[in-house]
Amino acid sequence: MTDDQYRILPVIKGRVQCLPEKKEPVENCGFCTHSREFKVQERFITSPALLYCTKCRVTEKVDFSKAQAVKCSDRQGEGFHSITNIIS
Repeated sequence: MTDDQYRILPVIKGRVQCLPEKKEPVENCGFCTHSREFKVQERFITSPALLYCTKCRVTEKVDFSKAQAVKCSDRQGEGFHSITNIIS
């Protein structure tokens, strides 16, 4: 996916408007298969959800309390999808 194909979801009061009818705590995005990056202090940090991706192997910690936005790859309207369903 190219950058223009991602949704940039703002973090407002610690929550992200994941679906029109549902807000998720930003911490959940760290375990979501759709999260790609978190905007923290004007830079994007790769999502911890990609730690288990053999291509990425992310190890940098994200301070969710300082996250301003989430780069999301969900274009089908699936909403939060936990990585634990995949790795378990």
